[in-house]
Order: sequence, then C-alpha cells, then structure tokens
Amino acid sequence: MEKLMITAAITGSRNTRMQTPYIPVLPEEIAQSGIEAWEAGASVLHIHARDPKTGLGTQDRSIFEEIVSRIRGQTDAVICLTTSGIPGRNLPIEERFQPLSLKPEMVSFDAGSMNMGEIFFHNPPEFLEALAEKIKTLRIKPELEVFDVGMIDNCQRYLEKGLLEAPLHFQFVLGAPGGSPANVKSLLYLSEIVPSGSTWSMGGIGASQLSMAMVAMVMGGHARVGLEDNIYYSKGVLAKNNAELVGRVVRIAREFGREVATPQEARRILSLP
Repeated sequence: MEKLMITAAITGSRNTRMQTPYIPVLPEEIAQSGIEAWEAGASVLHIHARDPKTGLGTQDRSIFEEIVSRIRGQTDAVICLTTSGIPGRNLPIEERFQPLSLKPEMVSFDAGSMNMGEIFFHNPPEFLEALAEKIKTLRIKPELEVFDVGMIDNCQRYLEKGLLEAPLHFQFVLGAPGGSPANVKSLLYLSEIVPSGSTWSMGGIGASQLSMAMVAMVMGGHARVGLEDNIYYSKGVLAKNNAELVGRVVRIAREFGREVATPQEARRILSLP
C-alpha cells in the first residue's frame, strides 16, 4: 500500500478548557502541540487559531501568523489552515479568507452547509465558489472536508465547472451531529464515489476516531486524529496532547506493516504544487 499520511487536527474552534485542560488555546500552545504531533509522525497539521481572550476560534490573521511562523521554524510539516470560521457564526467571506495570505500549502474547504445539532455551519455556494477561485489563483490545495454524502456531489460539480482541479483530496469527517455516521458502511460508500484518482483521509469524531483510523489504514486511505475531533485517549481518560493520539496510530500502522509518510512523501501523495 501507499504510505500512511497522518493529519493532526490540533485544536479546532470549540472544545474548551472546561472540557479538557489539555486543549491548546494560546498561539504558542497551538504551535508547540503541532510541533510535537509532527515529531510523533504527523505529516499534515490542520490548524485553527483561538482568541486568547475567549478561548474560542478566530480567523485573526496575526494569530495564525504567529502559529505558522513557529511551526515553519521548527518543522517541515504540510500546513493546512482552516477557512471554516466559527460554526454557528456567519462570518464575512473576507474574514474567513484571512489565513490565505500566509500562503499555506493547503486550506480547509468545508464542502457544504449543515445543521450540526443546534449549530448551523454556514458554507453557502457563494462562499465556496469564491474560495475555490481564490485558492486556484494562489495555487493552494483544498482539503475537501466532507461531513455527509451530498458534499461529494458539491465537489464533483465544482470540479466539472473548473473551480476545483484534479486530483482532489477529501477529508471525511464522520460522526458529527447532523452528518453521516462514523461506521464502515459510510466510509465504504464515500470512498467509492469520489472522483477517480482522488486521495482521501478519514477522521472520526469522538470515540470513533481510533477505530475509523484503523479501518482507513486497512483500506489504503489515510488518517486524521487530534484533539479537535476527540479529547479522549481511551474511555474516560483524557488525551494529554495531540502527540499521544498520533503516536498510537503510528505504532499500529507499523505493526500492520504500513509505513508512515514523511511530510515530503505526503506532498507527493497530495500532488502539491
């Protein structure tokens, strides 16, 4: 099989210190957690920024810049910055675009709107089309985040319109409220209907994170783990950092006989410019 590419989703925008004292919030904490995840074997770092005052997500460019500069200074990781804003808040398009000026190799592209429980995740066509045009101009690779099956159809239409360019890379995020369940049936179906030549990675929410990473590993896909999606190492035991979650997948992959991709190998797998 192709080498396993591990993405570490470092902090997200909503998990709080009330839920776990180990969630990184300050820019230096987020950067350090990313560096540790890279040392543990992650080749891609999926990064949100947090407002130090509120502890919640922000699209403030200056905060992203501090995080990115620290990581770039100590790692060769592929950096993927979020454009998702804050689920539940309809941020202006230009505010969501702020991290693009830092020239990351990848950015998140949440491929549709959805009701995440009581929260509305706002990704209307005008935002997605503007984002696709912007990153195409800047030669930034989209990480196509898919929470349910209809989002693949959205990506297929943007590919046909020339807004997205093959080969596509999909990040399945399963088990979120209002999205497709995190089980083998969902993953099999999604992996079978992506456009030919696409790569894909699997991220399970909560308790499904480890099991879905293992299924993806066996299927030849790639894996996403991290405190953004799951704050526990095992039942009732909080993960102390992202490196713990990454390191476990590395050990399992090696026992299985699947080597882990370096960042340079991940760039080849992702067909990065």
